[in-house]
Formats: sequence, C-alpha cells, structure tokens
Amino acid sequence: MNTELVLDHLTKHLRLPTIARQYRSLAREAEERNLSYEEYLLALLESESQTREENQKQRRLKQATFPVQKTLDTYDFSLMPSLNRNRFITLAKGDFVDKNENIILLGNSGTGKTHLAISLGIEMVQNGYKTKFITASELVEELLMANAEHKLVMFEKKWLKFDVIIVDELGYVPFSKTGAELLFQFFSSRYERASVIITTNLEFSEWTNLFGDEKMTTALLDRLTHRSHIHLLNGESYRFRQSMKQRDHEGE
Repeated sequence: MNTELVLDHLTKHLRLPTIARQYRSLAREAEERNLSYEEYLLALLESESQTREENQKQRRLKQATFPVQKTLDTYDFSLMPSLNRNRFITLAKGDFVDKNENIILLGNSGTGKTHLAISLGIEMVQNGYKTKFITASELVEELLMANAEHKLVMFEKKWLKFDVIIVDELGYVPFSKTGAELLFQFFSSRYERASVIITTNLEFSEWTNLFGDEKMTTALLDRLTHRSHIHLLNGESYRFRQSMKQRDHEGE
C-alpha cells in the first residue's frame, strides 16, 4: 500500500488541504527535532486551523464590501479633539456587538466618520463577526426593490444574519415616504437583536426632515439611541486639517 497516496486521498476526502500540503515537510521537521507523534499531530492540526481561520477572515472581509481599507491606527485623533481614542480602542474589541448595541457617528462632512466606521468594521471582521457595509441610499434602494418584489421579510432575515451593519451617509440623500418607512422598519427589526453603525451629517433634531414623520422619527431615535454609543465629530473638515498638517510637515 502506498501510504502517501492514501494520505493524499484521505486529506482530500476530509477537506484538509493544509495538512495535505504540509504533512511531508512537517514530518521531516518532526524527525529532525525528535518530536513525539502527538507533537507532530498537534503541529499539523494547528497549521490547518490557522489557515482555516485566515481564510474565514478573508471571506468575511470580502463579504463586508468595504469601499476602502481603513484602520484606527491611520486616523489622526489629534485633529479631532472631541473624540476619545481610548473609547474607540475599547469599541474595537467588539463587546458592543455581543450586547446588541449601536454606534452613531455624527458630524459635518469630511470629519472622518466613514473612516472610523470602516475601521471598526474591519476590527469586527478580525474578531469573527459577520459585518456588512452599505450606504443609506443603497440600502433604501434595495429595500424598495425587495418591497416591490414582495420579498421584504426574506430580505430582512438575510440581513439579520450580519452581526454588524454599517449604514453610511444617512442624511446625504433624501428618501421617498415609502423609502423612509422601509428604513424605519429595517432599523426596528434589528432593535436589540443585532448592531448597527451609522454615520450621519444630521443633528438628531433634523432627522424629521429626512424621514418626514415626527412620530416615526421619534420612535426610530428611541430605538437607535437606546443602548448606543454616540460620538460627535465637531470642528472643521478632518480631511482638510489632515492635508494641511501633511503640507506643514513637507515644508519643514
């Protein structure tokens, strides 16, 4: 019996591609280091496990559909004094997801809200949470389509599979009455069941202008802000200040 052929067949049948690739080289290493059978087996299984974990992270990252890659390390908190860096480092650990809490990033255009939202989203992917990024206008468009095709319940169930949904640029594009109602229903369906991260340029007092109905807006804010982490990004454009800071450094 050809042992290698059998091992190749079994590792393929059991879907252990990393072990299939590495069992020969690790066997030689184990022999050279005089490792026990248990230590050799442990090395094989650890290698397979690490590869699977990395592959899962890559799948979650692809599934998240981030428009760009951003990290907390590349956000210059010195340009936005209203923010506490340590709070974001704590949020990056993911406890808010386990508690079904929300994060709302509120501030003027250019203050780095999307950067922070994506950074936290990438951290959630690294921590094993299913994450999805979408703009508010794209989400409303998909909701309207699902509603027209009588697939709204199926749509909401599909999105509830995500531990975290990042809804970017809420307030940048006005909604129709139906779109606003569907978005209200969408957020309500996630209330205390899963987390959302929202970026918006609108003060809470201006949300009625976006959703059109005062009672519905009040009910929505009650749900979204309950058990939420709200961060105000004040001051002039983060991008402008970052650009000026870089120019100053270049001029030194």
